[in-house]
Amino acid sequence: MSLGDGNQSSVTTFILLGFSEYPHLQTPLFLVFLTIYTVTLVGNLGIIVVIKINPKLHTPMYFFLSHLSFLDICYSSVFTPKLIEILVMEDRTISFKGCMVQFFFVCAFVITEMFMLAVMAYDRFVAVCNPLLYTVAMSQKLCALLVAGTYAWGGICSLTLTYSLLELSYCGSNIINHFGCEYSAILSLSCSDPYFSQMMCLAISTFNEACSLLIILASYIFIVVTIVKMPSTGGLQKAFSTCASHLTAITIFHGIILLLYCVPNSKSSWLLVKVATVFFTVMIPMLNPLIYSLRNKDVKDTARKLIHTNLLSHSM
Repeated sequence: MSLGDGNQSSVTTFILLGFSEYPHLQTPLFLVFLTIYTVTLVGNLGIIVVIKINPKLHTPMYFFLSHLSFLDICYSSVFTPKLIEILVMEDRTISFKGCMVQFFFVCAFVITEMFMLAVMAYDRFVAVCNPLLYTVAMSQKLCALLVAGTYAWGGICSLTLTYSLLELSYCGSNIINHFGCEYSAILSLSCSDPYFSQMMCLAISTFNEACSLLIILASYIFIVVTIVKMPSTGGLQKAFSTCASHLTAITIFHGIILLLYCVPNSKSSWLLVKVATVFFTVMIPMLNPLIYSLRNKDVKDTARKLIHTNLLSHSM
């Protein structure tokens, strides 16, 4: 199968090991991940619906939050169904093309979410530091451009990394020691020089992580300075409450990314990589709607009214 100009590969399918080294855990893990995925879909769809039906939530902050929920659904749905499938099915194969498509989409959605969190930090900076000019500064046009920019950049970065993997040859083992097509797991199967792909990955990863964290840190430094200068405790509490949920989400998201960066590339660390990837692709999409809804009065009130209305309509 031709992968690029002059590059040939004898591998047409990959075998995903997943957590097959723990056969006694297959059924419990299947039930756990199925439950988490269901909660992820219900929670994030719930956030999107609640924001859509409540006019009070038609603000830039909730506009970005609805896109964050959409991204959580997307990148969880790229990885989790395959993970659930290989836990109960004997056939653990994935086609070469299917593997590359999975990698492209999960990479695109993760990079997009990384910058979506940075955009949300900038939104909080404007809301706290310039509250009177907030609606003017965060216009609908600017919000749409910021969201479109994050999706476009995620797609460009992912396309570049996927192309760098397609340029490699795969002619040895076809066993992926992972539950999905993760970058380092695919790269370990290459029988050609991976230097170009590794350099591209290092450059893109470092640039994206540094830029997104710089935007977030700069935004929150200004927010903290503004909060400290506030004379009333009421204003301070309100400012803190608007940022607490976002800070929690950022800490979990970037904490796990940095953990994956720091894991040494050796066979003994594959289990840690798999567990960290589970947290990243399965747990975070479930946690985000909980983080944002539990601390938000408007979201909770709208959700209660929606549930109450549905219960009344079914009982009549």
